[in-house]
Amino acid sequence: MRGNFALMAGTYAHYNLAGEQTLLRNIFEANAGFKLTKKKNLWLDIGIMPSHLGFESAVGKDCWNLTRSILGDNSPYYEAGVKLGYTTKNDKLYLSVLYLNGWQRIQRIPGNQTSAGGTQITYKPISNVIINWSTYTGNEQPDSLKLWRHFNNFYCVFQVTEKIGIIAGFDVGIQQKVKDSSAYANWYAPVLLLQYKPTSKIRIAARGEYYVDENGVIIATGTKNGFQVLGYSLNLDYLPASNVMFRIEGRGLSSIDKIFSLDNKPSTENYFITTSLSFSF
Repeated sequence: MRGNFALMAGTYAHYNLAGEQTLLRNIFEANAGFKLTKKKNLWLDIGIMPSHLGFESAVGKDCWNLTRSILGDNSPYYEAGVKLGYTTKNDKLYLSVLYLNGWQRIQRIPGNQTSAGGTQITYKPISNVIINWSTYTGNEQPDSLKLWRHFNNFYCVFQVTEKIGIIAGFDVGIQQKVKDSSAYANWYAPVLLLQYKPTSKIRIAARGEYYVDENGVIIATGTKNGFQVLGYSLNLDYLPASNVMFRIEGRGLSSIDKIFSLDNKPSTENYFITTSLSFSF
């Protein structure tokens, strides 16, 4: 048996769990796992767990960039339900199937009794390569307004050398436009990250990304072309100690429509610099 329980506070909990009951908003993880056989690495996990979608975590120090990618911020960071997972003896292949309460949900949406779920396949052909394909299917509306959503998350992590790493990712999803319709709205997002570690105390990461959601399924803008944004960022980390990290990142966003505000005027561009200092223990 295994288990995890952790609480949290701050802006992440305030915004990402705003739709949950008050008593649930500060839970980061609360799950228990049971090994089903002695000979096979087959586990059943139940509770609130990190999402099986994406390569970015809610824990900042575990991500290559200070800010999250657009696709990371617009797909689940956590999920609640049941997961059946199997890892092969050589640890090269991981398979799981999940029954979930919804798209980043601990409790179901009122009036929603539709089953939601997903799958994950992670393959490590060699020690420095990870290939992942995760899926999600569910309805994020009350059952009276049911709109089926189907989502795919692909990514590959390639550690070229001890100092150089690459992550390439691609998300694509579709959702019914109206109930019982065969017409679907779609969105997609490619992303590419490059990390360089010149010394044990310094890390540099660059990111390029593009997010397209013309129909406003995930990000509604109310503009002619919807959300179509090109993003780019450069990140510098300094680790004076193994458990201390100072980060600074410059980031730019460029949109087709004027969905941003720059100098108090509607703009197609947005720029910002972000810093952080974190401690882990």
